[in-house]
This record gives sequence, C-alpha cells and structure tokens, in this order.
Amino acid sequence: MLNFFSYFFGQGDEVEFRNFTLAHFLPIIIMLGIIALIIIYGKKIRELKCEGRIRFTLAFIAIISEFSYYWRLVGVTALETSPVDHLPISVCGWAIIFGSFLVLTKNQTLFDIVYFWASAGSIFALFTPTVITYCGPTRFRYYQFWIAHTMEFIIIFYMMFVHNMRPNVKSIFKSFALLLVLGGVAILANNLLPGANYLFMAKPEDTKSILDFLPKNYVLRVFLMLSVVGILFFVAYLPWLILDHKRKKNNLPPVFTPNTFNVDSNEITENESSTKA
Repeated sequence: MLNFFSYFFGQGDEVEFRNFTLAHFLPIIIMLGIIALIIIYGKKIRELKCEGRIRFTLAFIAIISEFSYYWRLVGVTALETSPVDHLPISVCGWAIIFGSFLVLTKNQTLFDIVYFWASAGSIFALFTPTVITYCGPTRFRYYQFWIAHTMEFIIIFYMMFVHNMRPNVKSIFKSFALLLVLGGVAILANNLLPGANYLFMAKPEDTKSILDFLPKNYVLRVFLMLSVVGILFFVAYLPWLILDHKRKKNNLPPVFTPNTFNVDSNEITENESSTKA
C-alpha cells in the first residue's frame, strides 16, 4: 500500500504525458461536455432548490483541487521540493481560488478577474500542459492539474448561463491592473530567488510550450508577454462587444441581463396587465 501511494503521489523520471494524445484531449472533452450542459440547462439549474448546494460543491472542488497541489508537495518527501520554488504566484492558481469564492458570493469583481485571467492565461495551460510532463494518468498530479484548470472555465460558464453574469469594459482594465500587481510580485520573486521562474517571465520552460516563441531576453520577454495578454483581454471581450452592438442596433437589451433570460415572465406580466385593464 505504501508503495502504491508513493507511486501515485510521486512523479516519473521519464516523460509520461504527451501533448495532443487521448490523455490530453479527454479532460478537455469532459469539460466541454459539462459546459454544454450548463449552457443548455442554465435556466433550469437556476430554478432548482438545491442550486446553492451546486455552487457550494463547485467551490469545494475548486479550492480542494488547488490546495491539494501544495499538500502533495509537503507530504511527499521524495519530490524533494523547496518552498521557494512553489510560492502562490501564478495566474491559474489565483484564478481557481478567486473562482471558488466567486460561486459562493456572486461578486462581480471576482467574475471579471476569473473571466479574463482564465481567457488570457489559463487557457494556455490547456493547450500545452507542460507542468505534468512527468505525471501521466496513473499519477495524482495529472488529475489535480486537470480538475483545477477545467474548473476555472466551468465556473465561468456556470456564472454566465445560470446567474447572468458578464464582463464590461471596466472589467478589462480592472483585471489587467490586478494582473500587473501579480506580475510585479513575480518579477520581484524571480530577481530575489535563484532559479525562480514565476509566470514564466524569467526564461522559457524546460519542456516545449506555447510560450517558446517568446525571446529569452528578460526585458523584451516581459514586455511581449504583457502586450500579448493585453491583446488577449481585448479578444476575450470582443464577443460581448459584438453582441451588445447588434442588440443595441435592434433595440434589444444587452446580453445577459435579467430581461434576457426572463422573457416568459415579462410576457406573463404584460398579459396580466392587459387582462386587468
């Protein structure tokens, strides 16, 4: 039994996970399936008596998946990890934590942060999950990674299609400003801690990733990363911009407001008014 746990919570010496294989695509397919169900049944989910428990479950899964990453590092001495190498300075990690509080509080600022941070940062982890190169489907880290990262997007779509939440123009600047703060902390840590590479700003990753196109020069690397993130923030908001423009042109209310999802109730109210008249 001890050998099993040592193996399951450990990591391999050779590559166990490869990009664009079944082990890569299956978690993403499951995530897309869950999101599709949320989009289709969002209104029905909102009307459930146990909807609050669903949000609590989502929050519980998200926070446990993130914290278990650190519990594993502390509990498995064979990993020989140093605390300074795993400080909580990551876009994905904080997006998951913010997401867990988002589903509990329905806070607009938290939604803005999770929406843009996931759209402009965490999505790259889905394309090239290099951090689990030595942890395949027989390892705990594989499942922890995929549950944590897919939960970000599940939470976003849940709050959009069940609770009508959406970003606005101010959300872009608010989320980017907070990201700059996190980036500043990462730069400070990278300069003070030997070998640190938080937010992958200091150098390319050890294994192939989508960030390999960035230059090795530190200043140029940071500048390009911030520029790309800024563009991705705009791209993430672009669908809302287009939809709002079309609906305004047709004299319709903005996307994802109470009126958008309560057409039936509005019609009933109008019918009742005409009957009374």
